[in-house]
Amino acid sequence: MNKLGRGQRDKLQQFMLITGASEKVAFQALKASDWQFEGAFDLFYSHPQPRSAADTRHIEELYNRYKDPYVDMIMADGISLLCNDIQVDPQDIVMLVVSWHMKAATMCEFSKKEFIGGLQAMGVDSLDKFRERIPFLRSELRDEQKFREIYDFAFGWAKEKGQKSLALDTAIGMWQLLFAEKHWPLVDHWCEFLQARHNKAISRDTWSQLLEFARTVDPALSNYDPDGAWPYLIDEFTEYLNENGIIEKGKLSEWNYKS
Repeated sequence: MNKLGRGQRDKLQQFMLITGASEKVAFQALKASDWQFEGAFDLFYSHPQPRSAADTRHIEELYNRYKDPYVDMIMADGISLLCNDIQVDPQDIVMLVVSWHMKAATMCEFSKKEFIGGLQAMGVDSLDKFRERIPFLRSELRDEQKFREIYDFAFGWAKEKGQKSLALDTAIGMWQLLFAEKHWPLVDHWCEFLQARHNKAISRDTWSQLLEFARTVDPALSNYDPDGAWPYLIDEFTEYLNENGIIEKGKLSEWNYKS
């Protein structure tokens, strides 16, 4: 690796920072992809990476640091302390990725089993390792399959216990958080439409189908099929876009477009 040029070394360091990969693994992925990031990321994520062994005793010490004094769980105050320790804003989307790894059943709660199992799966048994793992956890959102899994997970994680649907305000907050990663230009219009026309809880079907809509339908609706099997709410949304001049003759109005 001593013969690498400066540009290649910079790419190597950047790849390692984003993915948490070792120098050897990063070099192999970049070299096999002719030093193109996109191909290297695809190669890296398509092959499961070995996790470093995590010490359960150290993880239990971390759990005891954050668990609630009255119940055997980590609650909102403990999660806030954890976020402070790993230098992450509690509202940062990376905490959703952390919760996904922990298979957490409910927002702002970690059971002992979820916390210990999640940290073991991530190969984390210290705060230093946790902080070092954050760039990799964040990078998982760039993987299409993992993003879909995280998106699907978010519905059950964010809804109130015992409820089948997701409260509208919560759904809107989650969509704004998740679609900020994908730069879907219609997300603000979707949220405004829901507040103006729907104002009800969101079903799992609507939640799932919206991601498919955002992925497959052009923002200008040029390939939208009104006879397709979309939920009625999405059909109403397309009518709303046309009625309000947001879509004009098969293109997104320039003043409405957000990159």
